[in-house]
Formats: sequence, C-alpha cells, structure tokens
Amino acid sequence: MVITDPARVPAAFKESPELASQVSAGKLPAVADRVGKDPLVIQPTRDIGRYGGTWRAGFTGPADNQNIQRLCHDHLLYWDATVTKVIPNVAKAWEISDGGKTITFTLRRGMKWSNGDPFTADDIMFWFEDMYGNDELNPSKAAWMAINGKQGIVEKIDEVTVAFKFESPYYGFVEEVACLGAGGHFTNGAVAMGIYAPSKYLKQFHPKYTSAEEVDKKAKEAKFDNWVLFFKNRNNANLNTELPVVTAWRVTSPINTPVLGLERNPYYFGVDTEGNQLPYIDKIQMTLAENLEVLNLRAIAAEYDFQVRHIDLAKVPVYKENEARGNYTVKFWLWQHGTDAGFFMNQDFDADPEVRQWITSKDFRNALSMGMDRDQLNEAFWLGLGDPGSSAPGPASAFYLGPDSRKLNSVLDVAKANQLLDKLGLTKRDPQGFRQRLDGKGRLQLEVTTVGAAFINYTGIAQMVSEQWARNLGIKANVTEVERSLMTTRLANNELQIRVWSNDGTDNPFTYPFHGLAYAPDSAIGPNSGKWWQSGGKIGTKPDGDLLKQLELLNEGKGKPADERVAIGKEILRLMVDNNWVIGTVGISPAVLGVAIIGNNFGNVPDLVTGSTPGQTPGNARPEQFYFKS
Repeated sequence: MVITDPARVPAAFKESPELASQVSAGKLPAVADRVGKDPLVIQPTRDIGRYGGTWRAGFTGPADNQNIQRLCHDHLLYWDATVTKVIPNVAKAWEISDGGKTITFTLRRGMKWSNGDPFTADDIMFWFEDMYGNDELNPSKAAWMAINGKQGIVEKIDEVTVAFKFESPYYGFVEEVACLGAGGHFTNGAVAMGIYAPSKYLKQFHPKYTSAEEVDKKAKEAKFDNWVLFFKNRNNANLNTELPVVTAWRVTSPINTPVLGLERNPYYFGVDTEGNQLPYIDKIQMTLAENLEVLNLRAIAAEYDFQVRHIDLAKVPVYKENEARGNYTVKFWLWQHGTDAGFFMNQDFDADPEVRQWITSKDFRNALSMGMDRDQLNEAFWLGLGDPGSSAPGPASAFYLGPDSRKLNSVLDVAKANQLLDKLGLTKRDPQGFRQRLDGKGRLQLEVTTVGAAFINYTGIAQMVSEQWARNLGIKANVTEVERSLMTTRLANNELQIRVWSNDGTDNPFTYPFHGLAYAPDSAIGPNSGKWWQSGGKIGTKPDGDLLKQLELLNEGKGKPADERVAIGKEILRLMVDNNWVIGTVGISPAVLGVAIIGNNFGNVPDLVTGSTPGQTPGNARPEQFYFKS
C-alpha cells in the first residue's frame, strides 16, 4: 500500500474542502507546502476516497491508549500490511553500513509538525541528547538502543539525515524502529521515548533551554511535583491537545474524558496516489464504554462505524443476526500468536516463599497446564473457532515450531497432572479436597489477576480454569479482576502471581519480546528480570537459567541479518514453550483484535488483515485511507 517508487509521487496535490477554505482565508499555507517535497504515498485498498465524516468508535478508558495509538502510527519506519517487510514511514529511507554497525535514516524534506513547525534531524537530536540522554527523564536506558550491552549514539549528518551508530553489528535495529518498543512520538512520548520529539515546542518545558526556576514554576502551577512529570505530561499526545504531532489525526479531546476526540492534521505528510492529502476522514470520536458488555452492545446496535478493538468473539452470533439491520459486515482477521488468554506465571514473585516455590517449578506449571480442559474453553469463549494448545505460534509464523509444539504439556491429562503434584509433595488435602501448603499454613491458594474491559472475557476464562483446577487437581485459584492501569502498576511492582492476558507478539520474538521473555518491567513472566535487562543490570534482578538464556539469544539474534535470525528465534520460543512460563489456552484465532465490525458505508477496509502487535493492527491497514462512501 505504500509506494516507494519516486516516479509515482504525484506532481500536484489536493486537500479537503475544509482545509481549502482555510488556505483561501490565509489561515494555512498551500497544500504542497504542507505535505513537503517527499510525501508518503499510499495506494488505497480499493478506491480513491472522498473527504469528510466523523468516525464513531468505542474505547474503555485512559489505559486504552493503544486504541488511538494504533490509528496514529508515527514510527520512523513501519510494517507492510502482511507485517513481513519493513517499509518507510516518517523516514523516507534507511541504509545499513559499516558491517551492520551504522543505520542511517533519511527524513522527508519539507515535512512539518501539526502546528507548522519544520520536522528535521534536530527533533531526533533533541530527543537523543536532551530527553533520552537526560538521566532525570530517562534514568534507565532502553534495551533496544543497545547491542551486547553497549548503548548506541546518534549523529546528525544534515537537516534530513541522522545516523545511529553501535559498537557491534545491529541489523535488527531496523525492525526495532518499526516496532512498538521504540515506537514513535505519539506512542512513546509520554515516557520521554519515541526517537524524536517536537523540539521547538518542548524546549519551553526543559531546564536546559528555559530557566530551572521558570520550568519549576510552570510545573507547580500545573499541579506537578517536578519538571520531569510536567515535561512528560506536555509530551503526552493522549492528554495534551496543544502538543504538535505528525500523525494523520491529532487529539482535540483527551483520553481522560468521556468522549475522546481527534481531528485531521492539516500538515500530515501522507497523500494517496492521485495526490489527495490524507486522511480522508475529518474526525474520530471514541465514546467511553465502562466495560466490554457496553461496548459490544453499542457495536451490535450499529453505533460504531468501524470497530475491531474489544469486539467479543463469543458475541459473533448476535452480530451476524443483526448484520442486515445494523448495515454492517463482520470480518475475521487472523493472528498467529499461540494463545489469546495465557496464564503468565511470574518467575520473580517473592512475596510468598511457598507460592514462589510452586510457580517457579516447571513440573507444577505443567500440572496446571494438563489440568486445563481447553476444548471446554474453546467452545465456551471461542465458539470452537480457536486452536486449543500451548503458547507456541501458529503455522503461518516464520518461527513456527511444528505441530507437536502446540500440544506439548497442553492436552488434558488429569491423572498425569495429579501424579506430578503428588511427586512434588503436595499430597495433603483439606475436607473439601484442596491441596495443602507444605509450611502448614492451610490451603495452597494461587492468585490470578485479570482485566475486565479488554478484548475478550479474561475473567470468565480464568474463572472456568479455576473451576477446572479445583475439580481436576484440587488446586485453589482465586480470580481477581482489576482495572487495566492498576494491573500494570501491580505488575511493575512484582505483586502479581499469575496474570491472564494475550501473548500477542510471540509469533516473532524479535519484534515484540515483551510477553514471551522477561524483557521489560511489564513482562509478566519476570518484571524484575525485565527491569534488569532494560537497565543494563543497574536495577532489578538478574535472571538465571533459561530465562537468561532467552535474553542472551535475543541479543545474539539482533546482531544478525533477518534470514539468520530464524533459527535463533525458534530457540527463544522453544524455551518459552518447554518451560510453560506462559500456559496457553486457546489461540490462533480472531479473538483478540480480530473480529472487525465494518459499517457498509465505511470504505477501504481490507477484507483480511494480518493481525500483529508490532504491526499495530489495524494500523497496518492504513486507517488514514479509510473513508465514508456517502
């Protein structure tokens, strides 16, 4: 969908009637001056669209920031629709040289921020030197900016050229830049990351460019304890409606309000193949839904023009029944990650020594896995459309481990599971049949944490598994549903024993290693280990055994060209599956971000989209070329 042939760049440009009137009134420069000399050219899925309209959708609250981030993708590089090839995005081109040690990016001439400020190499240098390089804003440096434990540097070549340089070959850096970890300004600016930032705007909040006294005064007036928190707030595209962005739409009503609003960016650098500046759609209006039930009822009632996030697969029969009445169409988009609802076993949990003993025991984890009735789960929550099994990726993944990997320790076998638990010494039971702790403190109880307003019925799935464990194994598991931001906080604080969530991204361990490895503070199989990895050993806890081996393999693979990474990536995933750190339930289905409700008046949505977290689905379908047919 992205055209890279310079000969196909349109010679002239057009714009929406709304923007044309502003040009006539002298409020905006001409469209050619706004899109720049090197616009991003997008081939529409089917039609050259028409301008206008407000896209209605739903979101579930401030923690649902990925809802709009996936529509406002602004990574330097991005993925094609199949998420198999890196393509230009904010950067026009890139080159790998010096044996993989230098990656040079060429930016787009004349590109601008949404307020009209030029977008140049200085915006990358400001991020690298004054944000990433500032130990108050970024006390721990990112693992994706390092290879073999050594951080890279950034050099400005000219106004549209920057070079990222590393001490060792880092061929995987190109994919990192296209992915969510590095991301872009809209996605990661709130944590002072994102590779670039609107330097001219943000300097007023930075003590290097504005006096510390003045910055502190502004922070206090805005009710922030210090300049760091204030700066990050001002660089948060979800909250600060004054923040310049380069995305197709900009936020006009922040994410912490009942109606999240966005409007077209008059300086967006993308055009279609006939020179029409994108996006086609004027505005996006997302209405807060307090839970999945409310959001899905609204979608069934055709209150949304297009919605793929949080659509409940279990309600597809109801959607199909109302398809004609609601004037919409239901489409399935397939994902290849192994499980839509994995039970993430925290290998760093240490608040209860006995519970830690069990969830860090491979035999115990395998027993829990073999005590699950996945066929029952599949029928109850997936309509029988999923593939019951482990967390291993599906056959369409380049890192597919073979059919046996999907069944490894992941088939119901109550007798074998109980034998494992008995051999571990968990033989004593209370009158209700539940197994007792070895320390004499009563019943062994596991704590399972879920989120309610997200994707599929994680809580219902966890409760059914809890019942299966009680019935089949005599293991008591308490299920607690919390708000998503609270879960994130508790996870980072190493308070969770078991989290239930999708292990999306594990179909490629190099592009999204957060779920299958102890990679970051939000990696539920090892948040303290993730802190250690991200900080280069400065904080957190160093993992050992196969957890550490995974990270070492990840680092090794990043230094090799893509075709040489496959065998290493398979070994990373094999360790995840063999150790059952993420106990799979059912996957390779459309359950998570794969049921698309598309209004029949809503054009250019592909029939089939490759579901991918690195690809930021539905971002890889290029929402800026969606349009209203009438």
